[in-house]
Amino acid sequence: MDKALLELIRISHAVGRDSTLVQGGGGNTSVKTADGKYMYIKASGTALKDMSRKKGWRRMRLDVVLSIIKDKSITSLETHAREIEVVNRLLLACDDEVSGVARPSVEAHLHGFLDRCVIHLHPSSVGAYVNAKNGKAELEKLFKDEKLPPLWVPYTDPGFTLAKKIARLVDNYQKRLNKKPAILFLHKHGLLITGGTADSALRLVRKVINRCNSKLRQPKGGKIKSISQKKINDAERYIRKAFFEATDERTTVSYFYDDEIAAFLAQPDAEQMLSAGVLTPDELVYSNGPAMWVVAPVAKIESQNIANRLRQQIEKGDRHAVAFLVKDVGLFVAGKKKIAQTVRDIVAYSAFIRSNAKRMGGIRCLNKRQRDFINRWEAEAFRKKVAKGEIGKH
Repeated sequence: MDKALLELIRISHAVGRDSTLVQGGGGNTSVKTADGKYMYIKASGTALKDMSRKKGWRRMRLDVVLSIIKDKSITSLETHAREIEVVNRLLLACDDEVSGVARPSVEAHLHGFLDRCVIHLHPSSVGAYVNAKNGKAELEKLFKDEKLPPLWVPYTDPGFTLAKKIARLVDNYQKRLNKKPAILFLHKHGLLITGGTADSALRLVRKVINRCNSKLRQPKGGKIKSISQKKINDAERYIRKAFFEATDERTTVSYFYDDEIAAFLAQPDAEQMLSAGVLTPDELVYSNGPAMWVVAPVAKIESQNIANRLRQQIEKGDRHAVAFLVKDVGLFVAGKKKIAQTVRDIVAYSAFIRSNAKRMGGIRCLNKRQRDFINRWEAEAFRKKVAKGEIGKH
């Protein structure tokens, strides 16, 4: 087996098993072969932690991948047609014996022009900075001693446009410093780490995460207060009833209460932080946006209020909430149990980021145009995967 594939599996497992680095199916990895002809990259539909010698990856011809970014004819296409064309070309660039229809990461063309090993993550620690109004300035302070300064990538619509922007920024960086960047912070998106070897890339991931966490406020662990089963049962029943009245869909409701959820619920301005808007593409795609804040105790009148708020979201053309943070009780998630844990992780991720971004000048959320693009881009295809339990955005 090719050494590059073994390295890909190793780095994928190392980062994929840490829920603070990836949520749901977010994040991707790649390793180029020693001769520079091929690139092994994570395939969509398989979580990083589940990659194996038989599944979860594709091998691509690197020259074909790089040609996509250079093809000016793609730029002139309408957005929807352009993204379909890119996905098709990425699939055609695959050169392996993988059976089935697993497609390579939609960000494969972005990986192509970076260093040999690439690790793309959505860590909560980095998210606090890239979603804060003063986050860029804070990162510059944190990494001012780096010989190769991190590259800041302003927010750009995912897909081909983002790949083109990063290609241009990396090219300018290389002309200025004679090397490609090893650390890239993507505004409202996440972190890209690149290195010549798997070990160097993994070491850099740990360094960046530790340094970012050093200035952040972490949820306090310890014994959380006991919640009466009656309160939990009442909230679950009324949320399920409100969800049915607003959406005409019967659903199961899962309950979560832990240190992270309790810490956010205890903050006096938790509701205000949630009302700021949709935080990231992940939050929009995986959990339909921020959790809905609900005042406890949840009774008939509050159930009607929840239903009305859900109807208002639907009437505005927004995606209705599936997560509900009930003050003094916990988090409730409407939907299939097999994806409820993913939604819980996204809510905890969002809560941590909002709490820390607030301390760095305030929370910067997606605007309407950005939200609309995300919804159009691949949300429909993703929602079908979610319905089947096939979590894997990238």
